[in-house]
Amino acid sequence: MAKISSPTETEWCIKSLIAVFQKYAGKDGYNCSLSKTEFLSFMNTELFSFLNTELAAFTKNHKDPSVLDRMKKLDVNSDGQLDVPEFLNLIGGLAVACHDSFLKAIPSQKWT
Repeated sequence: MAKISSPTETEWCIKSLIAVFQKYAGKDGYNCSLSKTEFLSFMNTELFSFLNTELAAFTKNHKDPSVLDRMKKLDVNSDGQLDVPEFLNLIGGLAVACHDSFLKAIPSQKWT
């Protein structure tokens, strides 16, 4: 019988991202995607301080209409909702911007 081990840090992060998606998806009755209202709730709750400090350039203000414009750009199938792959594109973009920001701040430091 295989030994069950604790999830790795990466596995835990993936589970956590899916849990956060599920926390906001479905408040309008459909739990497989984020509506505009659910997306704004996610942005204002989960990314509020992050977007105002680490990634202020990503969006100047989390209440700015550009946040909804960003959702439209992420919504590849143009259904007015963000499904899991579209949501993960947002997370990936944020991670890249964050990585670039960290590298500019202290280029020689490793982030652990």
